[in-house]
Amino acid sequence: MPKILELEPHVADLIAAGEVVERPASVVKELVENAIDAGAGIVTIEINDGGMTFIRVTDNGCGIASADAKTAFKRHATSKIHCAEGLESIGTLGFRGEALAAIAAVSRIAMTTREAGANEGVLLSLEAGAVKDFAQAGCPEGTTIVVRDLFFNTPARLKFMKSNRAEGASVAATVLRCALSRPEVSVRFIKDGKSEFHTPGDSRIDSCIYSLFGREFSFGIVYAESSDESISVKGYVSKPEASRGNRSYQYFVVNGRPIQSKMLQAALEQAYVNLLPSGRFPSCVLHISTKLGDVDVNVHPAKTEVKFISDKQVFDVVNYAAIGALSVESTQGTTNGELDSDDSDAPAEPAFRGQLSGEAENRGYRSINDDEHRNSSSSVSGGVGAQSFAYNDQTPFRSLSPSAMAQSNADNHRFNSDFPISDHSAVHEGSSLYRPALVLEAKSSDSAFRVIGEALRTYIVVEHGNSLWLIDKHAAHERIHFNALKSDDYEPMSQALIVPAICRLGITNVSLILENTQLFDDLGFTIESFGDDSIAVRRIPSVIDIDDAEPVISQICEHLMHGVFVDSERLDSIFRTIACKSSIKAGKSSGIHELEALTERVMSGEITHCPHGRPVAYELTKTTLDREFKRG
Repeated sequence: MPKILELEPHVADLIAAGEVVERPASVVKELVENAIDAGAGIVTIEINDGGMTFIRVTDNGCGIASADAKTAFKRHATSKIHCAEGLESIGTLGFRGEALAAIAAVSRIAMTTREAGANEGVLLSLEAGAVKDFAQAGCPEGTTIVVRDLFFNTPARLKFMKSNRAEGASVAATVLRCALSRPEVSVRFIKDGKSEFHTPGDSRIDSCIYSLFGREFSFGIVYAESSDESISVKGYVSKPEASRGNRSYQYFVVNGRPIQSKMLQAALEQAYVNLLPSGRFPSCVLHISTKLGDVDVNVHPAKTEVKFISDKQVFDVVNYAAIGALSVESTQGTTNGELDSDDSDAPAEPAFRGQLSGEAENRGYRSINDDEHRNSSSSVSGGVGAQSFAYNDQTPFRSLSPSAMAQSNADNHRFNSDFPISDHSAVHEGSSLYRPALVLEAKSSDSAFRVIGEALRTYIVVEHGNSLWLIDKHAAHERIHFNALKSDDYEPMSQALIVPAICRLGITNVSLILENTQLFDDLGFTIESFGDDSIAVRRIPSVIDIDDAEPVISQICEHLMHGVFVDSERLDSIFRTIACKSSIKAGKSSGIHELEALTERVMSGEITHCPHGRPVAYELTKTTLDREFKRG
């Protein structure tokens, strides 16, 4: 057995840094938490190049005494706990004494600090954990820490960093969570010299939300509050009509600490069980207060998860808070609690997927004149659909609505090469949306089947031999697309949007998208950053409608949420999402050629189940029918 040696302190620090400092966002999180623990009322965060070359966090907290400045950068040096009993009731964000030592071990760091009441401060500089300079300095009360050249001495870690844009989005998401967790602290975030957001620090949750998410989001939430003998919850939850395609706007804070918790997500979503369609999720900013001894914050290295002494008690309080808020909203129809605003001139609230307000419907399903086109081009509205146009060189321009144009383009590539497209001049007018019919030709076959028609705008009725078959057209079409997406020779075809679709997906989702730009390119999307919480979509796969672009991207983000790297299982989930959105929708009438094409693929035995495992066809034999009619 090799000889056991004790690691040198510098090597041990590098290993510890790997646990605490994963990326620039980790550095910012630790420094902001230290500033809050120091009693700061104002915290300013500045980064350049995604935080890789420059991070500065400035606060007006209590500062550090000159005699303690060097000690602060030693491992396990902290002012927040003094004995083992202190771990039983932790009320500070940081307590392990590892952050500054870990950050200093992998960067060039400088700190200026002055303790409250002191005549002068101190300047301390370190490189790779070694002190380079220590001197008295004039500076305001509080602390400023500058971190440069992160991971300069650990190239193995440096090569795993994402682009500066992606790392900057991750930092912004971290700062946003810190700001939401402490509305009494004024937080300013500056990226590459530009101020991104600034919270007022007035202790009001609603004004903090407004400054971070804007007017439209603020008018889509209602005040929520509940409590029992040891737990209290207060904050805001979204109205049902303001639901989103994923959970990226769910924020939970426990005793001032932002956390992630599937249990709390379940408690929130349980209140919306009968209010939201499948695939839609509520948003929230909920502050949970409990006794310090009833929650363990030392169960995760990054302190992003906690363990409650009674999960059921916390679940019930959060659930009751959401139910109560929705009950008040349903009876009064107005926002209650801290938010006291006149929403008479508020922008239209987001509608359920597949529905549009009257104004949006008027804008989205008619031709527009030249003046309207110029106005829409100069001012892009948020969200996908209403003012986003698509073109395709293979489709002649006609005076159709934007949605109809998009559907026509999507129809060109809705089936793979086995389904040649015939004349697109025929228009199916069975729908009020006036969308072009999808006209297809079935492959030649010796199978003796006869398509009788369509039932309930969902099922194809087919006579085959001595049986009647019912085929779920959406499920069958979904499987066709799924198989095409998984094929080795699949090449996505995209349609360009004349006016890019602006999707506000949240900082967390934008960070995920920027980290996986190659995946979205491979799927047929062209996406650009449009601020920290939004993206501009310039191209979408031809097989999906414009109105489905944002829900598809949101659901892809949901699949990516649990890991940066896309494995085969997660990729299949993404393909299922695209296949579902690009398939014929149940409830929409289809042409006879379209029905025959789908029937051919099913009756040949090529397609038996949808990508989710559900059967696509049901056989009803003549024997069964005769028995039911008592003919035998």
